[in-house]
Amino acid sequence: MKWLMVIPVVIFSALAGLFAAGMFLGQGEELPSALIGKPAPELTVTDIENLPPMTDAMLRDGEVKIVNFWASWCAPCRVEHPNLTLLAEEGVPIYGINYKDFDPNAVAFLQELGDPYVAVGSDPSGFHAIDWGVYGVPETFLLDGDGKILLRMAAPVTSRELENRLRPALDAALAR
Repeated sequence: MKWLMVIPVVIFSALAGLFAAGMFLGQGEELPSALIGKPAPELTVTDIENLPPMTDAMLRDGEVKIVNFWASWCAPCRVEHPNLTLLAEEGVPIYGINYKDFDPNAVAFLQELGDPYVAVGSDPSGFHAIDWGVYGVPETFLLDGDGKILLRMAAPVTSRELENRLRPALDAALAR
């Protein structure tokens, strides 16, 4: 009878291990983006009180940059946040689009973990995310100075993904 009490613990542990492995190991195949090599869709996000507002012109200002779709309720967004902060500390401009979230929760998230974003906009209905091809958060885009999308990452920016995918693409974009 005691062994019956162990079964739920074993099942939970196995599932937790599977989910963790999926999040931290390679991302595998992801859906391709039709926007690679094309201009980023026009963006008219709403402002979030007490955060620097984001405009579409910022995406086309001549600088290589990162656009990150995130939410306060998104656990993988917490996982990637230290890596975004690291890039921001290195001088990489990062713009945040808060996805299907409440503004006070977004502000609290950034107050708790730090704010790596140059500017932030809110997409409470997710309509702008659709234009970008976002199907979940976090998703991260690398843009050239003209606002052309160079890379899409439909997964958290883990240390592995940062070193294997994002940083090489970022270095190549900056070298142009």
